[in-house]
Amino acid sequence: MYISNVETAKQAPSLKFVTLADQHLGTDGALTLLWWSWKNGALIPGFAEYTPKERKAIAIRLFETDMVPGILQHPEYGSAYESAIVRRGEATKAQAEERLSLLAVRQRKLDQPAAIHAVLDEGVLHRPIGGPIVMTKQLSHLERLSERPNVLLQVAPYRLAEDRPLSHAVTLLTLPNRTMVGYTETLQRGYLEQDAETVAGWAGKYDRLQVDALSRADSLAVIREVRKELETHG
Repeated sequence: MYISNVETAKQAPSLKFVTLADQHLGTDGALTLLWWSWKNGALIPGFAEYTPKERKAIAIRLFETDMVPGILQHPEYGSAYESAIVRRGEATKAQAEERLSLLAVRQRKLDQPAAIHAVLDEGVLHRPIGGPIVMTKQLSHLERLSERPNVLLQVAPYRLAEDRPLSHAVTLLTLPNRTMVGYTETLQRGYLEQDAETVAGWAGKYDRLQVDALSRADSLAVIREVRKELETHG
C-alpha cells in the first residue's frame, strides 16, 4: 500500500524509502538528491540547486577558510559540527541527521573518476572541531584521501595574509559539457553562480591561489605535522 501511494503521488516518500530505492535500483544516490531538491527544509536556501550540479561534475575545485569541506569530512567530524548546531538551537536533531545522510550520499563522489582539488586555509587544520580526538581522525582522513589519484589537497599558509586571492569559501564545478559553475554562501543562503564572466573571475582567483599555496607534498607534510602535534599534546 505504501509503495502504491508513493507511485500514485498520494503519499510523499520518506528519506529511508528513497535511500532503499537508490540501493535497489543501483542509481548511486540520484534519487536521494532528487528527494533533497524537493524537500530541502533542512538545507540552507540555494544548496538544493547546487547538489545536482555537484553530482554531475567531472571536476570539483574547493576553497575553504573555516572548516574541512563536506565532501572531505570524516563522519565524526561532520557529526560533531551538526551536533553543535543542534545545541545552539539552530536546527533540530532530525534536520541534522538528514543533512548527514545527504553528506554521505555526496561523499560517494570520491569513488568516482571526477578530479577533486581542495585548497584549505591553514586555519582549517588548527580549528579542533569535535575536540582533539575527532580532529586527529579528520587529519588522518585527509592524509588518506591525498593518496587517491583523483584528489589533490593543498594548504594556503598563514603567510599569504592579505595576498590570499580569495577571502570567502568558493566551489567551482566543471560539468560534462565543459561549462563551469560556481557556488558560495552567506550566513543566510547559498548561491549557485552560472554567469560565465563571473565564474571565470572566480576561477582566475582560484588559479592564483593554487600557485601561491603550498605544494602537494608540502601540504601533506603540514597536515601530518598538525596531526602528530594533536596526538602528542591534544
